[in-house]
Amino acid sequence: MLDAVTKRRIDDARDILVGKIPDPKSQVEQITIALIYKFMDDMDAESEELGGEAKFFSGEYQKYSWRSFFNKTRGGQEILLDYREALQKLSESPTLPQIFHTIFRQAYLPYNDPETLKSFLKIIDQFEYDHSERLGDAFEYLLSVLGSQGDAGQFRTPRHIIDFMVDIVEPKIGETILDPACGTAGFLISAYKYILRHNSSEGKNNGDLLTPDQRKQLAQNICGYDISPDMVRLSLVNMYLHRITEPRITEYDTLTSDAKWNEYFDVILANPPFMSPKGGIKPHTRFSIQSKRSEALFVDYIIEHLTKTGRGAVIVPEGVIFKTDSAFVKLRKMLINDNYLYGVISLPQGVFNPYSGVKTSILLLDKVIAKLTDKILFAKIENDGFSLGAQRRPIEGSQLKSIASAIKDFRTKIHRNEECASNAIITLVEKTKIKGTFNLCIENYINTIGHLSCHYRLVKLGDVCDIERGASPRPINDYITNDKNGINWIKISDALPGSMYITQTKEKIKPEGALKSRKVYIGDFILSNSMSFGRPYIMAIEGCIHDGWLVLRDKNNYFVKKYLYYILSSDNVYHQFENKAIGGVVNNLNSALVKEVIIPLPSINEQQAIVAELETIEEENNKLKQQIEKNKAAITARIAKIWNE
Repeated sequence: MLDAVTKRRIDDARDILVGKIPDPKSQVEQITIALIYKFMDDMDAESEELGGEAKFFSGEYQKYSWRSFFNKTRGGQEILLDYREALQKLSESPTLPQIFHTIFRQAYLPYNDPETLKSFLKIIDQFEYDHSERLGDAFEYLLSVLGSQGDAGQFRTPRHIIDFMVDIVEPKIGETILDPACGTAGFLISAYKYILRHNSSEGKNNGDLLTPDQRKQLAQNICGYDISPDMVRLSLVNMYLHRITEPRITEYDTLTSDAKWNEYFDVILANPPFMSPKGGIKPHTRFSIQSKRSEALFVDYIIEHLTKTGRGAVIVPEGVIFKTDSAFVKLRKMLINDNYLYGVISLPQGVFNPYSGVKTSILLLDKVIAKLTDKILFAKIENDGFSLGAQRRPIEGSQLKSIASAIKDFRTKIHRNEECASNAIITLVEKTKIKGTFNLCIENYINTIGHLSCHYRLVKLGDVCDIERGASPRPINDYITNDKNGINWIKISDALPGSMYITQTKEKIKPEGALKSRKVYIGDFILSNSMSFGRPYIMAIEGCIHDGWLVLRDKNNYFVKKYLYYILSSDNVYHQFENKAIGGVVNNLNSALVKEVIIPLPSINEQQAIVAELETIEEENNKLKQQIEKNKAAITARIAKIWNE
């Protein structure tokens, strides 16, 4: 986790540079070069303290060591000249490992202000290469300022989306892993951390259960390509700071060069660039898809470079999902007919804000799973834990964990040849149904359940709410108390006509009676299940409910509370209650029946809009009622006056 001190130092370094280097990408490059420069000297100092020798700054290059040129006694102009010369000379050092040759190649100082440089290096001097995880987090925070890279169509993938995809794919020790458009190596770092966590003792995440050979092999198994030398440099630094000392990152044009075409991988993860230059890409001839669109070619590359048991996840723009261009249609046919695709996850429109408003989805690939099932899994993320505005502020109710869990459960059941069914989180669609159009747009498949249809996704109440029946301590009169400190005992008569909330009770029960009842809390929904059944109320107090009530609790922040209240109060839901009710003279509901009731599930933002609209209508109705009462009073007064005239 990024600590406050490290974050402040990164921010301070950027603040110093911003006056001379307004471009965020150039700021990141200068901080990157300076940090690595300082850390090389730190490692030399540590080696010497332990009785070894310096390996970075030795011989004629000793004069370029951080300790030699940066100290408080030297003037700014002297430091500037030495630093500029060092940046030019370091990549020529014959003793420097290859990774540092790549990092310092074409490094330069883009300004000529000695005081700015001295202030900047003073901040960098406060960092130490003694805690790789903290530095790795700091570097990822630094990379977060990059945002869009413009014409190449590159933009930073949010860390939580990367981790979500890696969690679904579940990379394992011994597997080869590739990102063919790796950018700053976010997917590769996440996969590396995932494997470490899953090979650690309880309470640790450092991979302490791995043998030295396994740890070495893990680093060798992780590979990335990128067309941009700047991105290669940044990804090398990122991986180095996560203790992958010999990262396999290559400057390589995945789409136009076929030099690595015969390399295959067990796991491929990517968010490749979507934009294509004017005239399109000029790919080599080994692709199955004939296209000049980068998004189509990258997906083709990924599916063709998975091993026989390979799997992966790739972010794609919506064109890949539903466009009718021949290349996109052929690609979708390959994905389904050739058993690559097993799932599609729709991402929110603003997930890449503020860098891009493009609508995207995640394609889930698995050459084993796809052969074992005749269905395609669909899931729709409406809340990824952040608001969808430009600021992307954290919010409650993220669906990522529950969706990842549902998908992994689906994969497990497929491997075990167990029955799988749609639920509130995932929708399973027969491949034969999709093959009619080869359209992978999620809205084509998740809007209907059974005989009902709706503009929004329809779900069973039991899939989105935990539902339990109340309980009555008997004989109840033995537990009723006049003690003001007793527990609220909620009866049907406490639900006032037209009220949304339960705000008070007429009776209380003793604590020992509460133990034999069902406790409810503020915010819970309760639903009468006998006689005047099906009426919902929201708890505004805590208390206990008897067996004439059911309690409903939102499983995973699916609902705005008032939205669920309005839906449960609707005629459509009440008619379902009527049809499902059992009994003779008195109709009753139970938890099993209520779990089967179907309701619409819009996104949280849509729910909020619906509630706002309904509240506006309700407010207007109240004003009309008041006006009607006022008019009635005026009429009554006028009639009384007529009698008296």
